[in-house]
Formats: sequence, structure tokens, C-alpha cells
Amino acid sequence: MSEPTIDLGGVVVATALAFKEDASAPAGLAVDYDKFGEHVDFLMSNGCRGVGPNGSLGEYSSLTDEERRKVIQVAVDAVDGRGIVVAGAHGVGWHQAQKWTRYAQEDGADGVLVLPPTLYRANDDEVVEHYRKVAEVGMPIMAYNNPFDTKVDVTPQLVARIAEIPEVVAIKEFSGDVRRVYEIKELCDIDIIAGADDVLFELMVNGAVGWFAGYPNAFPKEAVELYNLCAEGKWHEAKDLYEQLVAVFRWDSRTEFVQAIKLSMDVCGNSYGGPTRPPRGPLTEAQTAQVKADTERALAAIAAR
Repeated sequence: MSEPTIDLGGVVVATALAFKEDASAPAGLAVDYDKFGEHVDFLMSNGCRGVGPNGSLGEYSSLTDEERRKVIQVAVDAVDGRGIVVAGAHGVGWHQAQKWTRYAQEDGADGVLVLPPTLYRANDDEVVEHYRKVAEVGMPIMAYNNPFDTKVDVTPQLVARIAEIPEVVAIKEFSGDVRRVYEIKELCDIDIIAGADDVLFELMVNGAVGWFAGYPNAFPKEAVELYNLCAEGKWHEAKDLYEQLVAVFRWDSRTEFVQAIKLSMDVCGNSYGGPTRPPRGPLTEAQTAQVKADTERALAAIAAR
């Protein structure tokens, strides 16, 4: 039996999720599947490699089970064979992550993005067991190192242990430490995926092969151009474009990244961002002004190219 594989070269966008007002829905906001499908189509039409629904940016933890599953189905339909769908399959325990992986497989996703156990500070052995059990489903797995949210740091040494699981084909690196690319490459053979937008250039220079991205929700065309320039080794051209975007990209690494990216989408005007569900509330006036200013500055720089 062949080992699971997936081509992650390109921009896979961790998709934001649209909501609409509905008094009968949780917190008065229902998922707007039509707008979400339109957004996925917009991303694919702008050259993205694929989409990653049900990540933190997709507010998966605020969704009902029914919503969370339908989001994957809508994403698969909207991609329509033009690229890949890497579905978030995060869970407090491996039994939950395994369940979401099975659903993703049944609903046509190409792979899954899996955090270590959420809401629990797992030790290394527990993290490895988490991925081993999810791997039993037989789908390609992108492990996700986000020590800020999970309080679990998937160190290069731990990545090497996880990489021994055949189904674990990639690691999304979000620690912000660009030196880790070299450490991981020295220890094991696994695809390293840039996971933080504001260190994308540095991670690609060091050897990352893909980008699991947040801000390309608002700037997909420019993100694809930036990735391609990096992949082709055109570093000076890539750096020039990156410098025009990095100020707004920094919001991807802040606590309010979901609200900020959705606001930037609305400012750009090509796709709908809209509100977030609790626990995420609105940005402060100061944050709103700064996100708008950073987004408009990036738009102006792009227009002047």
C-alpha cells in the first residue's frame, strides 16, 4: 500500500468564514455558505494552490458540529478539482481529531491540518500518540506547530519523531523562529510549510516549500506572485514585494488576526470579511484604524508598481 502524499507547493489559504445575521443561530450569526463558497472560488481563480477551511482563521472552535462538517463540503465543491483542500481536524483528544479526519476524508478533502491536543498541555509522548492515532485514518497530515495557542511547542526534535509516521508529510511552522527550518531539515525529511505571514520571506529563503497563509484571503494575487518569486529564487524581486505587504501581514501573528484579516478583506473589496463569532469581539477603534491604514498602504504600494 502506497504512503499518503500531497503536493503542498504553493499558497494554501487558511480560509476566513463568512457569517450573516440570524437570530436563531449561535450568537445571532449563521454561517453564510454562499459567500464562503464565493470566497473559495475567488481564491482559486487568483491562482492559489488550495484552501484550508476549519482552521483558527475559519473559527472552527465557534462552529457547531454540523456547521464544521458542511464548511468542508462547501470548500470541496467550490474548489471543484482546481487545487487541494486541507481541512482543519483539530481536537482536544486524538479521538476527536480522528473523527474530524474521517469526516474530511469522507467529504473529499485531500489532507488534514492537525494541531497537537488543544486545551491540554500535552507532553512529547502524548503528542506523538495523538498523531499516530489520527494517522490510522490514512490521510496525508500536516502537523501544526502553534505554541502560542496550544502551549505545546513542537520542537525540531519532536517534529523528527512525528515525521516517522508515514502519513505526517508536512509541518506548518508558526513559532516565528526562522532558524527552525534548518534544524528540522537536519533531523528529518518532511515538507516545511511557512505558517506565519510576516516571516514568509525568511522561511522561504531558509527552505520552506509551501505557505499555509492567512493574509492571502485579502491579497491572493499578490501572495501567489510573492510565493512564485521565492520558489523561483528571484529573491530581490520577492523582497521588494514582501516589503510592501509585511506591515499588514504582521496582523496574522497577533491575537486579533481573524478580525484584522476579515477587515482587510472588506477594505480590499474583492471578497466579504464581515463579523466574527464569540469569543472574538470587534476590534478597538485604534486597531480598526491601524488595520485600515496598513491595508490601504499595501494597496497603494501595489497600485504604484
